[in-house]
Amino acid sequence: MNDEVRIGEILGPDGAERLEEDEAKVRRRFWPTLRMAARHIPFSQDLVAAYFCALDPKVPFRVRATMLGALVYFVTPIDAIPDMLLGIGFSDDVTVLLGAMALMASHITDRHRERAAKALAD
Repeated sequence: MNDEVRIGEILGPDGAERLEEDEAKVRRRFWPTLRMAARHIPFSQDLVAAYFCALDPKVPFRVRATMLGALVYFVTPIDAIPDMLLGIGFSDDVTVLLGAMALMASHITDRHRERAAKALAD
């Protein structure tokens, strides 16, 4: 089964375009959002590794789509609990991210983790 068929089955007929839009949004807003949320997220390195996993073209489409969906939720300022609420603003984001990361953990490789460690050290 090729990627085009999978895209249509998972995301509907406009799936590839939507995935590209999600990826562009995550690339543009991930780092500023992470900087703002870092002190509230004890698993920042795992989150950055998930980011690199979501952008890795070698990772299966369904994994990338799931991770990008969770990351889009993270970078979108309007969600179930507004991110600006001190102490609880990122709790819904954390729940979505942890769920996606748990489901896709086997696809987050040592290479993704190494890139995350390096990115956070810079």
